[in-house]
Amino acid sequence: MLVHRKPKTRYQIQIPMTSLIDIVFMLLIYFLLTTNFMVDEGIKIKLPRANAVAPQAQEEITVYVDVEGQPFIQNKPISHDQLFIVLKQKINHQTDKLVVIKADRAVLLDKAVKVMDIAKAAGAQRLCLATEKGL
Repeated sequence: MLVHRKPKTRYQIQIPMTSLIDIVFMLLIYFLLTTNFMVDEGIKIKLPRANAVAPQAQEEITVYVDVEGQPFIQNKPISHDQLFIVLKQKINHQTDKLVVIKADRAVLLDKAVKVMDIAKAAGAQRLCLATEKGL
């Protein structure tokens, strides 16, 4: 009589995944908490605060105005005459272009309004004065 042996069931080697998953999630949480997603580098401007803030999601032209009233485009200082020329070129008869004025909260109102007037004279149909969300 022949006796057949039952084949032994082989145990598969398994890597403990629970510890690995915990470490990956901890790293993910760490990087999410320590990363600044939107960093505006360049001119140091403290925007005025407003309670009703609506985010803009369209293509825009941004003009910065520092404390002294000096306008900047793309982090480069520009004179008021050159600002008119550059804005006229960027707007180029497109009525849907949004011109955002980011003026420092300590700048005199007269200087910020002068930049807005230049943008309006250059053909900007849509003007926006940027603010920070207030508490």
